[in-house]
Amino acid sequence: MPDRTRARELAAEYLAKGDATGWFEQLYREGEEGKSIVPWVELRPSPNLLDFWKNQSISFTGKRALTIGCGLGDDAEQLADWEFSTTAFDVSECAVRGCRLRFPHSQVEYVAADLLQPPKTWFRAFDFVLESNTFQVLPAELRARAMENAADFVTEGGCLLVIARARDETDPRGEMPWPLTRRELNHFTKIGLRELSFEDFLDSEDPPVRRFRALYLRPASKVVE
Repeated sequence: MPDRTRARELAAEYLAKGDATGWFEQLYREGEEGKSIVPWVELRPSPNLLDFWKNQSISFTGKRALTIGCGLGDDAEQLADWEFSTTAFDVSECAVRGCRLRFPHSQVEYVAADLLQPPKTWFRAFDFVLESNTFQVLPAELRARAMENAADFVTEGGCLLVIARARDETDPRGEMPWPLTRRELNHFTKIGLRELSFEDFLDSEDPPVRRFRALYLRPASKVVE
């Protein structure tokens, strides 16, 4: 299990200052300098994404994909390998720089951007949006806003895949990364997306972690004649 001590210290420090996302840049910078561990960086595509994709039969060749909170780029590169035209962003400029250094000939467009204040040009612009383990590192009071922005990236007929740590309503909130509840994810259906699938499972980590994996669709608008 990766050591999350420094990440939790930084998260608490920045949250106390009213800055919910500034700690990511410092953690990635310390990781770049070899002073700290970025606990979610595994330098491989997420097994939870790969397992999900095994059962997909939809062709996305040439369609646009967006990776939220891309870290050091492994999931974004995987989407590009699946023939998506892929954009990936992270709030940490250091992380984005790391992506470009790791994949100097990549077809992925790597961008520094904030999920809480995303570029307006991304509104309803993507056929597939991946959110893996980003909501869970945001404080609860910001998650609804983050979810609404994530949903707004999805074009009509497009999909959003969410992968997150999971807990029941009666479970303790725990430490960062804070697991999500089913009720929190239901917010997506309240803001216009349709739930296509929902999985509650134990992943392959050691020890296993309970996760939710949910796929949402933005239905096409009805044409009024």
